[in-house]
Amino acid sequence: MLAALLITLGAAAAADDANVPNLVGTWVGENRTVSDKKGYRVWGEKTVVITEQQDRRFRGHFTYPDGTKSFFGVIYPDNTSITWVASDSHGYNYGRILGPDRMGACYVESGSDATAGCAELVRKK
Repeated sequence: MLAALLITLGAAAAADDANVPNLVGTWVGENRTVSDKKGYRVWGEKTVVITEQQDRRFRGHFTYPDGTKSFFGVIYPDNTSITWVASDSHGYNYGRILGPDRMGACYVESGSDATAGCAELVRKK
């Protein structure tokens, strides 16, 4: 009985992994933020490059007017929600996969440099 349960759970996990969206590629969009220090701001085009992905884990880098940062992240089991972080950042990026080639990505940071912002990103073909 236990063996049958383990086989069933293993098959379910394998099927779930087959449905994980592939995020590898170059994503672009306009980043809009708000903060006490900089007010409401439109940063222009933001480029996010996801360079590799293994199951729900991925890594890449993004470019914005102040530079480039490397990041790593995860896709949640709902296959829609994502989170990524950069080792030299104080905030978090939360996102949702909106379609095969669209995602929303929002950054939030608390503290003296508190800011919040979002971009709708489209994957370049």
